[in-house]
Amino acid sequence: MAHYQNFEELEIYRLARSQCKQIWKLINETGLAKDYKLKEQINGSSGSVMDNIAEGFGRGGNKEFIQFLSFARGSNHETRAQLQRALDRNHISLKDYEDLINKSEIISEQISKFMNYLKSSDKKGSKYD
Repeated sequence: MAHYQNFEELEIYRLARSQCKQIWKLINETGLAKDYKLKEQINGSSGSVMDNIAEGFGRGGNKEFIQFLSFARGSNHETRAQLQRALDRNHISLKDYEDLINKSEIISEQISKFMNYLKSSDKKGSKYD
């Protein structure tokens, strides 16, 4: 974490933001716009991935950051379940679904790797400098 000045520099944050933007686009261009509860849930959970990465980074310590990364990973899985519902309800195409599921898998994998890195790091976070 030492060489990152802000959370926007983190690849996991960039991936989460890209996913969130793609989901927002689908909300506005498909039948998801009228499925109000699902729309709000998927918008919220995809945004929560970004938000938890940002909040964890801002805490300044690895233990807290790892905890918030765990929340982000959970929100990412929640987003995947909501994408399945969107597909089942014919709101999104199979192509869009598969693309977003692939992104989601990459995000989860990258979050897990970053959590493992933080767990093994000798540096305990910026608030301990």
